[in-house]
Amino acid sequence: MARIVCIWFGAGLLRPAPGTWGSAVAVGLGLLIHRIGHFPLLALATIAVTLIGFWAIRVHTAGMADPDRSEIVIDEVAGQWLALLFPSFGFWMMGLPADNFPWPGWLAAFLFFRLFDIWKPWLVGRADRRHDARGVMEDDLWAGLFAGIATMIAAAAFHIPMML
Repeated sequence: MARIVCIWFGAGLLRPAPGTWGSAVAVGLGLLIHRIGHFPLLALATIAVTLIGFWAIRVHTAGMADPDRSEIVIDEVAGQWLALLFPSFGFWMMGLPADNFPWPGWLAAFLFFRLFDIWKPWLVGRADRRHDARGVMEDDLWAGLFAGIATMIAAAAFHIPMML
C-alpha cells in the first residue's frame, strides 16, 4: 500500500519527468477537490496527503540507500496542493463559487511549484540535502509554500495596477 501511495496510484511511473506528471495530476485532482468543497476541503485534503506521504515514504523507502526515487510523487502532490491552497483561499475569501478557479491561479501555482522544486533554492535545497524520507517530503512542502507565495505576489502585481 505504501508503494501505491508513493507513486500516487501510477502517476510516478509516467515518463519522462515523473515529478512534472505527478504535479500535473495533482493540479487536476486539486481543482476537482476545490470544486467539490472549495478551500476548506482542499485544505483538509492537503493535510491528509501530507501526513500520509510522510508515512508512506518512510515505510516504502526503509532500507533504501537513496529514498528520493523519481517514481515517488506523493511529495509533489502534497507540495502542489499546498501551492494551490493560496489562490483557493483567495477565491474563497472573495466569495467566488467553488466551480470558479480561474486558470491563471492554478497555472501560476503549477509553474512556480515546478520552478522551486527543480531549482531548489534556500530551504528547499536544505531539505533535499537531508537524503532521507523526511527530506523527500519537506523539500516539496517548502517548494509549495514558496510557489503559493509567488502566485499571490504575481496576482497582486497583475491586479493592483488594474485597480488604480
